[in-house]
Amino acid sequence: MLLPLQILIIVLTFISHEHEAIAAYVPPYTSVIAPVHKHTDAAKPLYSVQIMTTYVNMQYMHENFLIDIDAPFIWHDCIIQWNIYPGSCPANTLCTSPVSCEEFQCTDVRTSYSYQKPYCSPPDNSSTLPGWGYCTCPVNVVDPITGSCAQAMLNYDDFTVNTSNGKNIFTGSYGFYPNAACAPSSAFQSFPTNVTGVMALSSSPYALPAYLFEPLKKVVGLCLPSTLSTSGVLFYGNSPYYLLPQSDVDVRSYLSYTPLIKRPDSFGYFIGVNNIVIKKRSINIPANATTKISTLDPYTILRTDIYNPVIRRFSMVTKRIPTAKPVPPFGLCFSTKGGLRVPDIDFSLPEGKKWTMSSANSIKQVTNDVACLALVDGGATSEPAIVIGTFQMEDNFLVFDLENSTFGFSSSLLRKQTSCSSFNFTLVDSF
Repeated sequence: MLLPLQILIIVLTFISHEHEAIAAYVPPYTSVIAPVHKHTDAAKPLYSVQIMTTYVNMQYMHENFLIDIDAPFIWHDCIIQWNIYPGSCPANTLCTSPVSCEEFQCTDVRTSYSYQKPYCSPPDNSSTLPGWGYCTCPVNVVDPITGSCAQAMLNYDDFTVNTSNGKNIFTGSYGFYPNAACAPSSAFQSFPTNVTGVMALSSSPYALPAYLFEPLKKVVGLCLPSTLSTSGVLFYGNSPYYLLPQSDVDVRSYLSYTPLIKRPDSFGYFIGVNNIVIKKRSINIPANATTKISTLDPYTILRTDIYNPVIRRFSMVTKRIPTAKPVPPFGLCFSTKGGLRVPDIDFSLPEGKKWTMSSANSIKQVTNDVACLALVDGGATSEPAIVIGTFQMEDNFLVFDLENSTFGFSSSLLRKQTSCSSFNFTLVDSF
């Protein structure tokens, strides 16, 4: 017969072993993953990521969110209700729970992390909903296409994404619960078709990276597609990244890294550029100039004092190529009737690193016979001095590592015989 002390020892040993087993468990996924799509039916080319939202009739509904790496928080087309129960939400509508104006998130988002635009009306606490009667929390949002201001309601949201080991998608999913905001359908009239939200991928405490936790690392891997017919890929987590046909090659082996620079007035991502090199000739960049990475600007913008010498140098090294009448917003265009071979443009970064823009990312075909250098004059007072646009990012694998405050870049994957559209979204494993 066991004595009470012996029984206690056995129980404690069992509990200890059980805790060790739990602590030793390592999930099979290293990242979460979502497809990225290109859109050209709005005022400018834009990109969206597809996220699973509500669960209806035994399946998830999907919503396309505009990718914004500068936005302070997520917002989308939905309505808020105090009481959500089966049948309470209108058909084909996403309902979420509101944040009260009395909760700390309301004041925090309004005062510290909201869209700061002088023409936006300051939100107040006069908004209420039928039901419990508590005031809701209006916050300002800004249309990234038109710049117009609207009001949205801060909420408690519920999103789901697929898990992955960097090569396969797993049947298991990952849920996250951000304080996003519900905006009226009218706020998305300028958006591409079927895009009804903004996915904030910035460093803000209310952007997506703030709501994903261990074992996921705060690392955003972004690969923008160059075509409408195929999807790119968004990874979140310090995962290996595999793209076909070299599915045995981790794309991280292609990456170079440079420090991310923090700016107190922005949640976006900035890097240092020392000079721009075209066929061994350097165009120096002023020491106080900053370079921003943008998922909303379609082409790289250069302040005039940088733009002019870059155009002069590129014109000189392509002087044998017939020019064509410039097509706005571009200032240097070429006839492509005889073919078009142009040199690379290297953005020289600190510590000897360089981000190479090959012709796939520097020359935009605008008509059958005309192609233009895809750089835009930002004006004499443009700030930041350089904005890297999405055309220069297509088919480049980019990593925003918030753990180590670094930016990783591959240069063109096309030179590695792969592309951003090469991830195999059809290969599904269970765990």
